[in-house]
Amino acid sequence: MTDPRIKLFKGDITTLKVDAIVNAANKSLLGGGGVDGAIHRAAGSDLLRECSTLKGCEAGNAKLTKGYCLPAKYVIHAVGPIWKGGDANEAELLASCYRKTMQLALDNKVTSLAFPSISTGTYRFPKAEAAYIAISEVKAFLAEHPSIEQVTFVVFDDENYHIYQNNLA
Repeated sequence: MTDPRIKLFKGDITTLKVDAIVNAANKSLLGGGGVDGAIHRAAGSDLLRECSTLKGCEAGNAKLTKGYCLPAKYVIHAVGPIWKGGDANEAELLASCYRKTMQLALDNKVTSLAFPSISTGTYRFPKAEAAYIAISEVKAFLAEHPSIEQVTFVVFDDENYHIYQNNLA
């Protein structure tokens, strides 16, 4: 049975009115392409200024900033692993991203957050495996922490939508 607190949305993560959106960030935290670039553009230049004070972030970890011009109060920057074939601890690093992000959310009294599909763009993590890890980690965390009221997985294409839909069924 799917947790009713888990939602699936196809669209632009930067438009969601949640407490925090998750950025699929690179190690520098200074912006990039895809979701990362879209979040930086939508949040405005103050996000880059704050990120420049954080001294980066390692794969498997996450850091929190304000949301600035976004509808979300916070951005949690999660750095996923670059796919190297599956033998470089990629699955554990990706799982760690979700756990660290959820813990940051809990620590900052975030009750609603939205995740993109971390590491599946330019980092080439296989989409189906990434979705399975994301959903498994979020479900496990929610089972222990009822104060988080809603987690939305946000995708922008039909392929990812169907992958998440099948994994959530």
